[in-house]
Amino acid sequence: MRNRHDQRDCATDLINEEIAMIHPLHALAALGALALVLSGCATAATLEGRAEGEDAPIIVGSQDYYSNEILAEAYSQALENAGYEVDRQYRIGQREVYLPELEAGSIDVMPEYTGSLLQYFAPDTEATLPEDVLAALIEALPQGLGVLTPAEASDQDSYVVTAEFAKAHGLKSISDLVAAAAKVGPLTLGGNSELETRPYGPKGLKELYGVEVAFTPIEDSGGALSVKALKNNQVQLIDVYSADPALADPELQVLEDPKGMFLSSRVVPLVSERLGSGAVNALNAVSAALDSADLIEMNRRSTEEAASPQTIAREWLISEGIIAER
Repeated sequence: MRNRHDQRDCATDLINEEIAMIHPLHALAALGALALVLSGCATAATLEGRAEGEDAPIIVGSQDYYSNEILAEAYSQALENAGYEVDRQYRIGQREVYLPELEAGSIDVMPEYTGSLLQYFAPDTEATLPEDVLAALIEALPQGLGVLTPAEASDQDSYVVTAEFAKAHGLKSISDLVAAAAKVGPLTLGGNSELETRPYGPKGLKELYGVEVAFTPIEDSGGALSVKALKNNQVQLIDVYSADPALADPELQVLEDPKGMFLSSRVVPLVSERLGSGAVNALNAVSAALDSADLIEMNRRSTEEAASPQTIAREWLISEGIIAER
């Protein structure tokens, strides 16, 4: 078995030949290519596909989570458009269930999230920024698994203010809250009780950004009660997951986190080593097009319109020019 150093040497040779297939949006793309190579770098077959079973369907799985199933369906339709047969195996469960299946080659592709996946393999990681998380994930992945180019879209904690408050005080990032607090007085953060003691709660805001906040518990995980309290100015800041369909509301604004207080968790295809370069290209095209607004809207359509994952994925892929309308 190759050790990590041997894999890295092999990766260096292959990256020059195969990096073009990754279609980067940003510098993270090179790391995404390296991730695929590092995880199973015995031969160039890692990127070209194994000779045996070339005609076998690509097995696409998903977590037991509606948003993840939509992403899996987008991957499936993009692969089918590229000429591959796809076997859909959705709603499998959580990582303890599907990761062994991926390692065994029983599943070929899963939508994943960089930060959450890194924490699974390296619970003590200190990486939080997107590029650091991806680099650490590459090192942590077991033999035979790889990640491709991450999307801009994420599903992670984020701090949200009203668009009115943001406009009034020129807020774009968490850093800007210092000036806002100087104008209006102490700000109040709302969230589940445990947020008060989390590293990215009031203590993290003060230590990393110099923002002092009071705290009000609202036990709905950034749901309707939190949004109502925010809009009523009972609190000025709430914690909402960045892909939450509530963020389709134009009256809400997510603040950027330039210092990486929150663990970056971008959508990324997790793949087995048997995936060929054509399939990799198809999946990377999805990642290249997928941003946070897209994912929020997909989730909104699922929760508010009860649209099917198939319909949501197809219409989004068509809108992005990834597949043609039939």
